Amino acid sequence: MFARALPSCFTVGNLFLGIMSIILAFQQQWQYAAIMVIIGMLLDGLDGRVARMLNTQSEFGKELDSLSDVISFGVAPAMIMYVSVLKNTGPEGWLLTAIFPICGALRLARFNVQQSEPGYFVGLPITAAGGILATMALYNEYIENDYILMLGMLFLSYLMVSQIKYPAFKKMKFSKVAYVAAVLFIIAVAIAAIFYPQELPKILFVPLVLYALYGIKKAFERRRSVDEEETVKELK
Repeated sequence: MFARALPSCFTVGNLFLGIMSIILAFQQQWQYAAIMVIIGMLLDGLDGRVARMLNTQSEFGKELDSLSDVISFGVAPAMIMYVSVLKNTGPEGWLLTAIFPICGALRLARFNVQQSEPGYFVGLPITAAGGILATMALYNEYIENDYILMLGMLFLSYLMVSQIKYPAFKKMKFSKVAYVAAVLFIIAVAIAAIFYPQELPKILFVPLVLYALYGIKKAFERRRSVDEEETVKELK
């Protein structure tokens, strides 16, 4: 019985952290709010894998996961960005704060009803987009022009609903030892977050951005390859 509920426990834990992130954001604790999103990302990476490992996949778990993701990686990062950067920008800040989770919800709805190429996601996953936004907001003290961060937020919203393909690490197979290591890694991140709350989210921003840029790079390469093939056909 516990085994069947274990994946949903991870999902609910992710949702709980998303709600805590929103509360922390409104208490001006942006670093800890971002850390909640990051730990939520790790839990989100485990729930589906554990369900497949235990053979307990269900439509209930799938829907619960999507609803949790909208809160933890759509609403929570948008609130972090709003409270730390956008609250003094006026209606355009309200609009951007709404657009991001809306695009995330559209991305999840498309994922749930469409079959994508095996091993790939279509559009930047909301998990990655939310992680980037939550950690990007912490760089506001180094960026004087808020509109740069606003453009970054808008671009992330676009990437989620785009047709750009991203590697689906969730579908890679790992051993049971790897799952234990993943749990230990989550604990290590939580401990690091306690001692280094300001530095940890900023560091994790880098690999998340590289993942987003990787998909864009591959999309340009695929497009260039198609154009070259069409040019060769025309010459023939």
